[in-house]
Amino acid sequence: MTNNNKTVYHMKNLKSLILGLFASTALLVNTSCSYNTMVEKEEGVETAWSQVENVYQRRADLIPNLVSTVKGYAAHESQTLENVIAARSKATQLTIDPAQLSTESIESFQSAQGELSQALGRLLAITENYPDLKANENFIQLQAQLEGTENRIAVERRNFNEAAKAYNTYIRKFPHNITAGIFGFEKKPYFKSEEGADKAPKVEF
Repeated sequence: MTNNNKTVYHMKNLKSLILGLFASTALLVNTSCSYNTMVEKEEGVETAWSQVENVYQRRADLIPNLVSTVKGYAAHESQTLENVIAARSKATQLTIDPAQLSTESIESFQSAQGELSQALGRLLAITENYPDLKANENFIQLQAQLEGTENRIAVERRNFNEAAKAYNTYIRKFPHNITAGIFGFEKKPYFKSEEGADKAPKVEF
C-alpha cells in the first residue's frame, strides 16, 4: 500500500471514528435529556396526585362538623348519619403512595370516595325536610365550604389526568420510548369519567 493510500485509509478510519463518537455523544445527550424530562413529568404526576388527596381530605375534614350540625336538628335520621360516618372512615383509610399509582389502586380510591359522595348526597337530601337546619348559620357555611371543595376536587382530578396524559404521551414517543424502556418508566393510570355513583353530591342553598 502506497503512502497516499495509507493516508486515505487512515483518514477514512479517523472520519468513521469521529462520526461514531459524534453519534454516541448525540445519543447519550438525547438519552440524558429524555430521562431528565421523564423524571420531571413523573414528579408532576405525583405532585398532582398529592393535590387530589389533599382536596379529598379537606372534604373529609368538613364531615364531622356537618354530621354534628345535622344531628342537632335531625337526630332520628341516625341511619343516614351513620352511613356518612362509615363511608368517611373507609375513604380516609385508603391512601396511595404517589410513586405506586396503578389502575387498581386508583379504582379502589375512586370507589371509596364515590361511596362517600353518595352518602353525602343522601344526607344533604334529607336536610330539605328541616327548614330550621337549612337556616342555621353554621350549616350554611358548611354547605358553602363543601361546595367549594367539590369544585376543587373536580379541578384537581382534571389536573391529575392532564399531568398523567402529558407523561404517558411523552414516554410513548420515539425515541423517548427507548429510554423509558431502559429505565423502567411505565404508563400512569387515569381517573375515569364520573358516572352516577362517583358524581359529587349537588350542594344547593
